[in-house]
Amino acid sequence: MRKISINTSHPYDVLIQRGGLAKCGEYISEVTGSRRAAIITDDVVEKLHLQTALDSMKAAGFECSVFVFPNGEQSKCLETLGRIYDFLCESNITRSDIIVALGGGVVGDITGFAAATYLRGVEFIQIPTTLLSQVDSSVGGKTAIDIAGGKNLVGSFKQPALVICDSDILKTLKPETLAEGMGECIKYGMIRDEKLFELMESHCLENVDGIMDEMVYKCVDIKRQVVENDEFDKGERMILNFGHTIGHALEGWHNYKDYAHGAGVAAGMCIITDRLAPQLSERLKKCCEAYKLPTGTDIPMSELLPFCSKDKKNEAKNINYIICNEIGRGEIVKVPFDEFCRLMEG
Repeated sequence: MRKISINTSHPYDVLIQRGGLAKCGEYISEVTGSRRAAIITDDVVEKLHLQTALDSMKAAGFECSVFVFPNGEQSKCLETLGRIYDFLCESNITRSDIIVALGGGVVGDITGFAAATYLRGVEFIQIPTTLLSQVDSSVGGKTAIDIAGGKNLVGSFKQPALVICDSDILKTLKPETLAEGMGECIKYGMIRDEKLFELMESHCLENVDGIMDEMVYKCVDIKRQVVENDEFDKGERMILNFGHTIGHALEGWHNYKDYAHGAGVAAGMCIITDRLAPQLSERLKKCCEAYKLPTGTDIPMSELLPFCSKDKKNEAKNINYIICNEIGRGEIVKVPFDEFCRLMEG
């Protein structure tokens, strides 16, 4: 097992261990005195991993209630959130109990937001079941739901009590879902760690399991450094949004359906690099292509830019975007939104 301690306002550990799901009850029992848990998951993860989690939790003495909702970004909404609140109430969950998010980014985001707001705060555990959620959304305390106006526009900061990353779980992912997580991994290499980028560059989607544990550890450790310096996203943490401004626009253009977040991040990184750091463009595109990720889009930039105007990183009439002029060194740039439009349309 490898452990990374996250020293935020609410400190916690990230455990990286193959077979960790089957031991989750033991690990969770070490961070809570309660033996009542509410497990929230989706209908895909339910079939693959719920029973393993339940067996481990029950062996550790937990009484568990389970809530399952339909897989997909469309479920990260007010309606599902309301149903989760009702479930927690019906299950008699108190502030001394524990909520467990068993799933990918959607499950983690909405469960974390429910945990942050139900009874004004209940401790929760992240057991991320996708590569994207292991290296990104499960760590750092950002929780949210989507509304009609945009992605993740309603949320709160809620650090988990524990994160359990089991690389063996990732073997059950579809290739396109595994590829989606690689979009975020490549981002970490681009913004902070050239050696990590080179490690991924020397592999491909078909043999990435051989570097999975090391890659997850390095990505989480980079996020740890950034989050510890800027827990509430006021400055340095924006660096984690490399590729996201255009990426979120692509997701929005597709109505958050049939276009994966990691694919958007990859395309967004390549598009902005192609325009503003062309010396790195070919190398980044080749790495993305090795993991079956898009490197651009046929959608006119004029149709994507209106979505960028709603980006959470905007300030008044300015927008903060991220660019890497060297691999391993990301930079936050603030410009008037009109200037950003000219740069992207040029």
